[in-house]
Amino acid sequence: MANSPALVNGWLALSDTLSEGVIPAPVRERLAIATAQYNNCEYCLSAHIYIGAHVAKVDAEALERARDAESSDPHTAALIALSGAISHSRGSIDETQLKAARARVTDTEMAEVVGNPALNILTNYFNLLADTDNEWAAVTPRTHN
Repeated sequence: MANSPALVNGWLALSDTLSEGVIPAPVRERLAIATAQYNNCEYCLSAHIYIGAHVAKVDAEALERARDAESSDPHTAALIALSGAISHSRGSIDETQLKAARARVTDTEMAEVVGNPALNILTNYFNLLADTDNEWAAVTPRTHN
């Protein structure tokens, strides 16, 4: 990313701005984990498992469930499900999924659920393309079923 100051500045600006949003850091980390798992990005999966545990203070069971796009907390589960539906359908979720999300998620959260995975997809794809060396404790993405 350092080869493009525009990309670094854009990534930093979006990251900083979303960190001030309504979705708290522990949930943002779980969104990042679910996205990295889906995109098979070992670097980002490893980084967000570590950050989730040590910075956002998310317990190991919740981090593991995030890899499966799940949560024991119904609100967090709704956010993760919405994020997954958006990512997997490239933004074209069906009416049933949208109604389910609107029953549990605010419009502000919905907007940020689009923004957070967009940020994560950017870093997932960048690290996959660049074959970034993983300096984190390696967490290997599971094979998709």
